Amino acid sequence: MYLSRLILNPRNRQVRSELACPYEMHRTLAHAFVEEYADERVLYRVDVERRTGVPTVLVQSLTEPDWSVLPHDRYLLEPAGSKSFALGLSQGQLLSFRLRANPVKRENQSRQRQGLLQEEDQRAWLDRQGERCGFQVVRCHVIPEGLQEFLRRSHGDERKVTLLSVRFEGLLQVTDPDALSTAVSDGIGPAKAFGFGLLSLARA
Repeated sequence: MYLSRLILNPRNRQVRSELACPYEMHRTLAHAFVEEYADERVLYRVDVERRTGVPTVLVQSLTEPDWSVLPHDRYLLEPAGSKSFALGLSQGQLLSFRLRANPVKRENQSRQRQGLLQEEDQRAWLDRQGERCGFQVVRCHVIPEGLQEFLRRSHGDERKVTLLSVRFEGLLQVTDPDALSTAVSDGIGPAKAFGFGLLSLARA
């Protein structure tokens, strides 16, 4: 897999537009991958430096991207960086983690997704993801980011999208290395095209 780091220019008009509508950012990032891999799972997360307000985008992909396709009119503050990585997970291993997620549940009757607004429910959602994805949460800091609302434009139509954003940061223990490797590759939870689901791992 490959991990890329893009430091965006917050004064760039296109950057501001894509931060307001994350699906447009997803479409811009997808241009960096050759046509035969256009449908591969590309995960990304926007982290904004609190002091300066500069947004950094982490992009995870199965194939190596070509960031030369990005706009040249000061879209980036510095050249894009990209490197390959392998997880090498082992059972019982302790790892620091960061995940920006869209924790939801499906209503029984409508089957529509509803955001989980209470921290207790959000923690329970993450625990369920861990059971399925090969990890157990040891400790976790829950950071609410509120609701994101934007218009998604597709094939000439517009529809309003509302997504709940929550950051989880803490420590996890690997219970199933293969399942966790798959979860890192595929992402966790819904709304991956909108900047959710990228699970970042590091040595504890």
